[in-house]
Amino acid sequence: MKPIIDKTKLEIRLVVSGVEYAEDQCIQRFIELLTAKQGVDAAHLVHDNQNTPGEFCIHFDPNVVSLADVRELARRVGADIEQRYGHWYTTLSPMHARRASAIESRLHRVDGVLEVVVSPDGAVRVEFDREKANESSVRSALADWLKTTAENGRVRKDDHEEDEDHVHDSDSDHTGHDHAHDGIFGPKSELIFAILCGALLLVGWLIETFAEMSEWIPLSCYIAAYFFGGYYTVSEAIEKIRAGKFEIDFLMIVAAAGAAALGAWAEGALLLFLFSIGHALEGYAMGRAKRAIEALSELAPRTARVRRDGTETEVPVEELVVGDIVVIKPDERVPADGFVIEGESSVDQAPITGESVPVDKRPVPNAEAAAADSEAIAPEHRVFAGTINQAGAIEIQVTKTAAENTLARVVTMVSEAETRVSPTQKFTKRFEQYFVPSVIVTVLLLLFAPLVIDEPFSASFYRAMAVLVAASPCALAIATPSAVLSGVARAARGGVLVKGGGPLESLGQLDAVAFDKTGTLTEGKPRVTDVRAANGIKESELLRIAIAVEDLSKHPLAQAVVRDGREKLSDGVDVPEATNLKSITGRGIQAEVEGQLAHIGKDDLFSEVEGSPLPDAIRELVESLEREGRTTMIVRHADRYLGVIGLMDTPREAAKRTISRLRELGVKRMIMISGDNQQVADAVAKAVGLDEARGDLMPEDKVAEIKKLNSEAGVAMVGDGVNDAPAMASASVGIAMGAAGSDVALETADVALMADNLDHLPLAIGLSRATRSIIRQNLWMSLGMVAFLVPATIFGLNIGPAVALHEGSTLVVVFNALRLLAYKPRN
Repeated sequence: MKPIIDKTKLEIRLVVSGVEYAEDQCIQRFIELLTAKQGVDAAHLVHDNQNTPGEFCIHFDPNVVSLADVRELARRVGADIEQRYGHWYTTLSPMHARRASAIESRLHRVDGVLEVVVSPDGAVRVEFDREKANESSVRSALADWLKTTAENGRVRKDDHEEDEDHVHDSDSDHTGHDHAHDGIFGPKSELIFAILCGALLLVGWLIETFAEMSEWIPLSCYIAAYFFGGYYTVSEAIEKIRAGKFEIDFLMIVAAAGAAALGAWAEGALLLFLFSIGHALEGYAMGRAKRAIEALSELAPRTARVRRDGTETEVPVEELVVGDIVVIKPDERVPADGFVIEGESSVDQAPITGESVPVDKRPVPNAEAAAADSEAIAPEHRVFAGTINQAGAIEIQVTKTAAENTLARVVTMVSEAETRVSPTQKFTKRFEQYFVPSVIVTVLLLLFAPLVIDEPFSASFYRAMAVLVAASPCALAIATPSAVLSGVARAARGGVLVKGGGPLESLGQLDAVAFDKTGTLTEGKPRVTDVRAANGIKESELLRIAIAVEDLSKHPLAQAVVRDGREKLSDGVDVPEATNLKSITGRGIQAEVEGQLAHIGKDDLFSEVEGSPLPDAIRELVESLEREGRTTMIVRHADRYLGVIGLMDTPREAAKRTISRLRELGVKRMIMISGDNQQVADAVAKAVGLDEARGDLMPEDKVAEIKKLNSEAGVAMVGDGVNDAPAMASASVGIAMGAAGSDVALETADVALMADNLDHLPLAIGLSRATRSIIRQNLWMSLGMVAFLVPATIFGLNIGPAVALHEGSTLVVVFNALRLLAYKPRN
């Protein structure tokens, strides 16, 4: 049976900015990248009457990717859809799955709302069409629901300033533990209501059993127990019924009402007590995962010691501005992202990057240059908010405000990740949609048992109510969200940012990983190893032209040529000034030096540009160096070939260790993809222990290679998140390294390793596999309990034991998921 395919339309002028014509190559690239993603079936243009691109029509499988995932993917591969579609995030108190579902039902009824996800830990994400709805209408609908149902906690309005550079801007409301409460007993109202229900049930049973009093006295206790035990259940069930949904709450109400109709008030009250106490405890348990995430936001200090106009003053971190000089003493937390300008120290970066060893920090050589390009600052100069200064006092220059720093972005992204629904969550929701009505039909059929067997209607009715309790999939509803929340929280604590349940589950089932070479498997800091001048050319002539041209580029290879080339040049040899730099993608660069064009690049470059062809002697030099694993750069000035420069990028120390640990985790296939020549790729692959290496790949070739691997079995792509963004978007899961401080890496990846350290990759994959295992255990446990209890109740098991086993399984599932918070990777 073919999967149901949903469609959505995105305005082309908003999606790919600056594109006016359907023939534009950007449109085709956008479609190719979009359709490379698992779950996206097709994408095509919808033309208007002028034959200009009007809209994209995207066909996707909602069982694999959500509407939000499609829009996020569109944004990541070049989209700008902020003007039409809005996102609104808020945070409530932790709750149980049925309350989260009730809030979803209410918000779905707001005209213009496209998608709603409410997580049991309180995270709420709403996507809406700005032409039909706005933040105010969504917020009002939520506030009305909270007021109507006496929800414990109200949203505190802390609207953040919009980040103009963020494509999916959203107003985020955050609720802390110190917020006001509308409930009678404050934040624990539901738990207290459940306890009151239990107390009244106990009193009623004791009076009925041991005291000779009017039967109205214990009955009054049972009725009061019904009120307290069913208060929240009834209010949420009514909301869902109004939205056309018949879910677990409805089944519990019918069962309790049925017990009362039979005169079994005590058993009905017991049902409501165990149901309400179980879900109150479930909300408490989910609060643990919530607190693990909230702990991140508490890492940054509230004040900073700033030097302005020669005077040191203490100011709130929110008042820091870019360019401020902050003084940090030993054993103090760093209050903002920035770079060191004075003093040397070691900084414990574990809270952000997960690195176990403190990192040495020293001043930048040029503060003005560092401020102009903050993302290019080397790790030994960069510091992050929330990290801990250790040995010596340092002074830093602030590069990001409190709302924009790495810590703030991680907290926001983790909170948003909690609302991204995983494939298994989608499955369980679909399962419930069909399962609950089938339970109701089964119960109705059981009511007609007296027509088949000889028993009174009261016995059949009692059995039907017991089956109703037994078949309610409470544990199933919380099985996946609890595991996903715990997994995301544990990953964040270890310096790994996972953007939701989808990547977390997908990464756990993939057995193929593709690595970029430069900066991922290698240090990304190549050095010049060979300078081979052509016949009749001096080495100094080759170097001065190469340095002049490469000095205009920021590519790691170019920087290596400039750095090492200057060291090799003799004193007194001047380097001319180059102008008009032009990059020839995947081949090399050209610039004007001393009035003539200079070209530097691979041998392929010189078959594409005008000028004299590549001499055989130069080609032999290139082949000789490449056989030794060198990356080569041919230099030509005007029509003169000056020679070849050979460079080598050494493998990371952690690369071989990481590859070995991934094999132990069960990753069967690991491939390296590189733009370098095949010999260099093979040499690096052999050094780190990889089976396969694919070199000579252009950026579009990398995308094609990933798409091919994806079609075979699914693949995770590990890169730096900048040059590898298209390939990462095409992979089942994109993993960016060194994301701390890099806005691009944080935005482009499904999984971000905050430290520039491959050792964190096994944690990400190991935790994903553990999460997937926990999810499977929870599903088997929840469905197994239903499979056991349904026939057991049909054959005579009473409502009391059925409720105890039913609610017990729900708590077991939740606490099983919370084990992920204590996950430890193998050494």
